[in-house]
Amino acid sequence: MKLSREISNNGRFVRQPNRFTDRLGPPEPGRYRLYASYACPWAQRVLIVRALLGLEDLLDVTIVDPIRDEKGWRIPDGDPEYLSELYHATEPGYTGRYTVPCVWDTTDKRIVTNDFPQITLDLEMSWGTSPNLYPERLRPDIDIMNDRLYHGLNNAVYEAGFARDQQAYEEAVARVFSTLDSLEVRLAESDYLFDTLTDSDVRLYTTLARFDAVYYAHFKCSVRRLSDYPALWAYARRLYAIPAFRETTDFDHIKRHYYITQTNINPTGIVPVGPEIDWSL
Repeated sequence: MKLSREISNNGRFVRQPNRFTDRLGPPEPGRYRLYASYACPWAQRVLIVRALLGLEDLLDVTIVDPIRDEKGWRIPDGDPEYLSELYHATEPGYTGRYTVPCVWDTTDKRIVTNDFPQITLDLEMSWGTSPNLYPERLRPDIDIMNDRLYHGLNNAVYEAGFARDQQAYEEAVARVFSTLDSLEVRLAESDYLFDTLTDSDVRLYTTLARFDAVYYAHFKCSVRRLSDYPALWAYARRLYAIPAFRETTDFDHIKRHYYITQTNINPTGIVPVGPEIDWSL
């Protein structure tokens, strides 16, 4: 799965750049297809936004199999059989990882984008307006928050989990829990990260949804559980109660993907039983 290419000489995980970064054009029913995985936090972001904005008729979706092998993500009952075929159709000789989410243009027969930070913003600014997840008055603050979430939590859990050096691991874990600690204080006084539901809440939720089930044990982010944070845990369950969040959260896909696919961390491929967590309010 070429993960070794994303490990630096000092044992740190460095995520590959997104290769396809064109912006989505205006919505056209039937033209664009989203390839996503319920297991992937980056892909779930797009699934949540698609549902919140009611874009189901404008953006078709294919959910890939959660178990990824050396050929990449498999498309169940699909044509093509593997997502990698779309990458090579877009760029013959492509050598990077085949990632989700990505958006395929059925007219031009190419991947328009696999730029996961930008896809949700394109949908929020150009495809749907209600609810307004990226309000103009909050955009500078949302951009700052999103950057903070990415470096302190969303990607930091991967930096901890894939680290091959003790110092690199400990530095990443410190960022994870420093970020969670500060978010706990912020959310003790607010239902959302800002005064309304925004793109930042979507980005935070997908990491929180995986935290106790996967990141705590599998990625060794084991200082505290999400459920040890009263405000964050209540916040995560409030979001889970919203259908767009709950219906795109598949804990079976999440656990099977991480524990079976990432054999460099879990060589036995055994999927643990539990944890038993009640996500209902």
